[in-house]
Amino acid sequence: MAFFATSRSSARLGCRRRLFLRSFSSEHARDNDIVIVGGGPAGLALAAALASNPTAKNSLKITLIEGGDLSKIQDWDMPPSAYSNRVSSITNTSQHFLNRIGVWDYVEHARTNPIHQMQVWDGISGARITFDASEMPESSEMARMTENLNLQRALLRKLSDTPSVQVIQSVKVESIKREAGDRNDWPLVHLSNGATLRARLLVGADGFNSPVRSFAGISSYGWSYDTQAVVAMLNHAPRGPFQAPNNTAYQRFLPTGPIAFLPLSPCTSSLVWSTKPHLAAALNKSSSEVLGQLINAAFRLPEPSLQYIYRRLLEGAHSSEEIKEEIAFRERSDGISSHSAYASATSMISDGGIPPDDADALPPLVISIQQGTVASFPLRYNHAESYLGEGAGSRTVLVGDAAHTVHPLAGQGLNLGLGDVDALSRCIIQALTHGGDIGSYTALIPYARERYFENHKVMSAIDKMHKVYSSTAQPVVWARSVGLEVVNELDSVKAALMMNAGASSRLQNASGWDLFAKSVESLVGAASTSKMVGGMVGAGIQELTKNASQRFFGRH
Repeated sequence: MAFFATSRSSARLGCRRRLFLRSFSSEHARDNDIVIVGGGPAGLALAAALASNPTAKNSLKITLIEGGDLSKIQDWDMPPSAYSNRVSSITNTSQHFLNRIGVWDYVEHARTNPIHQMQVWDGISGARITFDASEMPESSEMARMTENLNLQRALLRKLSDTPSVQVIQSVKVESIKREAGDRNDWPLVHLSNGATLRARLLVGADGFNSPVRSFAGISSYGWSYDTQAVVAMLNHAPRGPFQAPNNTAYQRFLPTGPIAFLPLSPCTSSLVWSTKPHLAAALNKSSSEVLGQLINAAFRLPEPSLQYIYRRLLEGAHSSEEIKEEIAFRERSDGISSHSAYASATSMISDGGIPPDDADALPPLVISIQQGTVASFPLRYNHAESYLGEGAGSRTVLVGDAAHTVHPLAGQGLNLGLGDVDALSRCIIQALTHGGDIGSYTALIPYARERYFENHKVMSAIDKMHKVYSSTAQPVVWARSVGLEVVNELDSVKAALMMNAGASSRLQNASGWDLFAKSVESLVGAASTSKMVGGMVGAGIQELTKNASQRFFGRH
């Protein structure tokens, strides 16, 4: 029987909870085929994926453990105009997986928004690349934005209709030990309510500080970035009648870190601004009016002017009037017309009128910040050295953040986790179908082989991209800008990149934001091609490179 704490009948629920917990509080360990630790999207998706398969549903005893109160998420509800500040871009590949396991129907689609186009540009040179779903042969959208809570609630509602999965919430894992004897050393999971679960297979979906990873003795490598992410929900005017709907994602790479504008509704978008810790602290302390002005400026002002605004903010210019005057002064100094989309403090563009020619190159001007949505968190890179436990840590497997953590500039963590879950569920079902031991290393090795290199490849590209775009050295800026402009002129290459990055539901999961990383890396490939092929193709790429170089740096 699946157990969920909901508010539908508190008296009956309290009885159900007491009965349920008593059944797990005996002195004897209770056998389970699979114990999943962690009730986040990865853990819930794995339980839902296994429960959606008839063979696994009828053969496996699955228990999921979560230390938090999942009933709050299952009953989560917000007004249509308000949004949670943690959002994700769900690729078409991930949507296909969620639809296949019967979860996508439980998602509140009114709280999702398609991404039809992505615009990414260099904060120093202005080199830009645009990806458009219209260039895809089989998809009308590149990805779909939604709140993490919307997806997590959908997973919980799916599982509430699946009695084959037992969910224990508000109970923490006290310790995990190895059983001695003739049970082939199954892990024993000791819970804070006194219960003990014996697992044929123990799945760690328990985040960065994973107790399952610690028990398995799996080390990890990584580092903390000298940046923090500032998130918020932004209110803005709807696009005018002469503009496309709010279905474009924007990202500008500044030396202090990237700033992203992600559309959620006609009048609401999500901010993810990665920047230096001292600047993130100042942004967090700013009023909503000042923060909105700084966001508008960060997408529009040249880098030297932004550095000046940052200094004024850190020196104590905290009032809305002061910041607006500083931004207006910089706009006039930089020759930005008040009738250009690049003007914010001095803008004279009226809503609903004919927009300027450059209006689609920038996100809408922020009008206000949704109250209570501004937050920040540190950023890190971390990758487990293995996804499978061996020896004393055997019969364990890692998925999601327990296995890998990446910089959010690619909006990629959730999609990588869902890719893990898809691969692991297929691996378990394959072993079950052939009568194998689902917890054995032999049965699980196909999962590790499929996912480890794929995740490492994407994570490395994101890490390199972060480091490359943190540089202000002119040779580095020149190389990355030329590479971006070259790729932007090759429509067939961009279409291939979109298909390879998850915009096609038929291909391996990655992320729409991985497009940019792959584009930067393709500069080397383009240069090699021009040398090897020669003739028209080589000359064409060389001419594109020459034109891009002249455009941004005046080199001949």
